[in-house]
Amino acid sequence: MATQFEIKLKRSNKIYHQGENLTGMVSFDCKHESRHEGISLTVDGSVKMQLSSKNVGIMDAFYNSVKPLSLINYSVEIAKSGVLPSGKTDITFELPLRPKGAKTLFETYHGVFINVQYVLKCEIKRSMLNKDLQKVVEFFIESDKKDSENLTTEFQPISFSITPESLQNVKDKRKVPRFEIIGKLDRTMCKLSDPFTGELVVESCDVPIKSIELQLVRVETCGCLEGYARDATEIQNIQIGEGDIARGVTVPIYMVFPRLFTCPSLITSNFKIEFEINIVIIFDDNHLITENFPIRLVRF
Repeated sequence: MATQFEIKLKRSNKIYHQGENLTGMVSFDCKHESRHEGISLTVDGSVKMQLSSKNVGIMDAFYNSVKPLSLINYSVEIAKSGVLPSGKTDITFELPLRPKGAKTLFETYHGVFINVQYVLKCEIKRSMLNKDLQKVVEFFIESDKKDSENLTTEFQPISFSITPESLQNVKDKRKVPRFEIIGKLDRTMCKLSDPFTGELVVESCDVPIKSIELQLVRVETCGCLEGYARDATEIQNIQIGEGDIARGVTVPIYMVFPRLFTCPSLITSNFKIEFEINIVIIFDDNHLITENFPIRLVRF
């Protein structure tokens, strides 16, 4: 290909906020003069939703709610029809990140059934006999930090006790071995920039324990007033204890929230993105029990 080009964003981490300017340059490297019919940049951001296979066909009205939701989309011409000279050429750009109308630029999020994604596309238009050239680069939006003054109570530690009696969705609790696991979560409202922390103690257990794991789960809901689909999927699973954990010993809970696969908890009229933590205890015979804790992720 005679013309090579790439999009370079000014910020190496590619993180921006609503209202800021997306700045950088498009660098061209031509072996010889190259004729073009115009060069444009397009900023596009949208929420894309899809149904899981188990929910397809529920109702026709449901499909209207999973159409892509456009948050920002516009194009600017950075070069009119002409010739790119041989050698290297740089064209700088500065593009405002302002959403359509009264919409909000939600934070970038890569999920299973919901994706919030922002891209910058550069297109070189050429004559009818030549194919147009395109390059796309993804950039990331972070939501603005909130004021935490009125949320201090939600940052308090939460104590828990897991016993056969506390388990949900267990029909015959007599078949569950006797055990008691106590502990605390340092908070259920969690800053995305801070790790999720806490501790637990195996007070007693009649059978050997094989493993204790910490599971981060995304709960994605797509839909409208006519109906909705709610799906929970695992983001990551971390083992915090291996083997038959000694009784009475404190086991620390520590998990870093992964970038892109988490975002501030979000509830809109079209979709919801929520998160949960599961503490999973696996016994030596591979039977397991799970205790669920809904959490709220925020950015401060």
